[in-house]
Amino acid sequence: MTRKKIVFIIVEGPSDDEALGVIFSRAFDKNAVYVEVMHGDITSVKGNHSGNIVGKVGDLLKQYAKSNHYSKSDFLEVIHIMDTDGAFISEENVVEDHSLRTLQYSLSEIRCKDAALIRSRNKQKSENMDKLSRQSQVWDSVPYRCYYMSSNLDHVLHNLLNCSSEDKERNAFLFAKKYKNALGEFLQFLCKSDFSVNTGYRESWDFIKEGLHSLERHSNLGLCFKDISLK
Repeated sequence: MTRKKIVFIIVEGPSDDEALGVIFSRAFDKNAVYVEVMHGDITSVKGNHSGNIVGKVGDLLKQYAKSNHYSKSDFLEVIHIMDTDGAFISEENVVEDHSLRTLQYSLSEIRCKDAALIRSRNKQKSENMDKLSRQSQVWDSVPYRCYYMSSNLDHVLHNLLNCSSEDKERNAFLFAKKYKNALGEFLQFLCKSDFSVNTGYRESWDFIKEGLHSLERHSNLGLCFKDISLK
C-alpha cells in the first residue's frame, strides 16, 4: 500500500490547530495532514531575519522528519499560516500609551506601552513575511506556500480583536464544531466572504502590504483551497 504524502501545516498556536486542524484533514483527506504548532510566531523570534528565516522553517520540517523517520520525498507540501499583526503599517500608526499592559489592535493603529519595541518587531516580522511569501520551496525541494490571517486568526474567523487566551480557545472549539462536518460551508466562508482576498497569490501579498490592510480583516488562505470544489 502506497504511503500517504504528508501535508505539513505550520500554525502559530493551539487555537489555530483547534480551529483548522480537523478541517484541513478533511480537505486533504487523500494525504496525511500534520499540524505543527509553533506556540509563537517564527517571523518575530529574536535572531530570525530575512537571511535565515527560510532555513528556520526548513528546520521545523527536518526535525519532524527525523523524529518520525521520514525523508523529503514523503512531503507533499508545506502550508504556513501566519498572523499579520499589523506588521506592514507605517511607524506613525504605532501609538505609545503608557497606561496599557498589553497590545491593543484596532483597524487603524496599534497602541502599546513601548512603540519603539513594536516598530522594531514590525520591521523584523514584515521583512521575514515578505521573504517567505516569495519562497516556493523549503528544505531544498519541498513545495512551500504561506498564507496570512489579518490581523490574526480570531479577526478573520470570528471578526474579533484583542481576544484573551480563554476566548481564543473557546472560539476555536466552536468554529471547529460548526465546520468539521461541513467542508463545503467552510470553503464558502473562507473563499467568498468580504475578507477573502481572491486575487493571484503574488497579488494577494502585494495587497496586504499596502496602507492599513495588515490591521484590517483580510485573508488569502482561500487560495490554498482553489483546487477543491465549493459545494
